[in-house]
Amino acid sequence: MGDSKVCVFCEIAKGERPAHVVMDAPDAMAFLDTRPLFKGHTLLIPRVHYETLTDLPGEMLGPFFGHAQRLAAAMESVLEAAGSFVAMNNRISQSVPHLHVHIVPRNRKDGLRGFFWPRQKYASEAEAADYATRLSTAVPTP
Repeated sequence: MGDSKVCVFCEIAKGERPAHVVMDAPDAMAFLDTRPLFKGHTLLIPRVHYETLTDLPGEMLGPFFGHAQRLAAAMESVLEAAGSFVAMNNRISQSVPHLHVHIVPRNRKDGLRGFFWPRQKYASEAEAADYATRLSTAVPTP
């Protein structure tokens, strides 16, 4: 958080850099992506600089994703989108190292073909079970 580098999203949150603001709340802000997948593509950020989802304090999760939920609903009600795509990157493919959620309006046959990376298969049910077990032992109970 005490990073000396300039953060574009922190500048937007402080009003030091212009953006097309969609939502302005005390804890978070949403604005249009400058390179949208579709018109209305919005980025939701916490006002405080957290780099990734794992850095976001637990008590902020509910309120933060509440904003994402309301923005996704707005895509359908205001833009008449059939649905939305809600996603975030953590470190890899994260263009700005400040936590942000993409909320993108979607319609059938809009040309977006899901994820653009190749899918893999587990070699066997045993390998899949091993991955599930390894992950489940690392996930703390709430």
